[in-house]
Amino acid sequence: MLSDDEARESIIIALDCDRDTAIDLATRLQGKARWVKVGMTLFYAEGPSIVREMRDRGFKVFLDLKLHDIPFQVRGAVESASLSGADILSIHALGSSAMVAAAREGAEAAAKERGGKRTQLVSISVLTSMDQSSLEEIGIERPLKEEVARLASLAVGAGSDGIVCSP
Repeated sequence: MLSDDEARESIIIALDCDRDTAIDLATRLQGKARWVKVGMTLFYAEGPSIVREMRDRGFKVFLDLKLHDIPFQVRGAVESASLSGADILSIHALGSSAMVAAAREGAEAAAKERGGKRTQLVSISVLTSMDQSSLEEIGIERPLKEEVARLASLAVGAGSDGIVCSP
C-alpha cells in the first residue's frame, strides 16, 4: 500500500480541458496531487503561462506536446518549453535518433539558462490509439510489440530519459 506522499507522487492528473476547468481542478487538487499533465489543447490555447501557473500552485508539470519535427525545430521547441518550467516533456521517437538527440540538447541548453534541473524527456513509441492495422497503414510492417521495443531502444540510445508506450 502506498503512503499518501507516494500516492501524490505516483498520479498525474490530465488537464485535457479548458483553462477555467484546469484552474478549478488545480485548486481542488492542491495538496492532494503533485503532478498535472498539460496537453496540446490547453498549452496551445494558453501558452507557457499555464505551465508557470501550475508550477506556482506547487505542481510538477508533464507537458505532453508529443513534439515531432526536424531536429532543429524540436531542439528549439524543447528549449522554449523547458524554459516555461516543464518537469517532463514528451517527444516522438519516430522523429529519429537525431531528433531525440536535438531535443536533449534543447533541454540541456534551457537547464543552463535557468540554472536549474533539466526537463526530463519521454519519447512516445506508438500512440495508444494505434493498432497493428494502423501501423501497416503508414508502412510499418513490423509487429506492434517489436516496433515499440525498436523505438524505445532508439530513443533511449539517443538521450531520452524514458518511454511512453501503450500496455
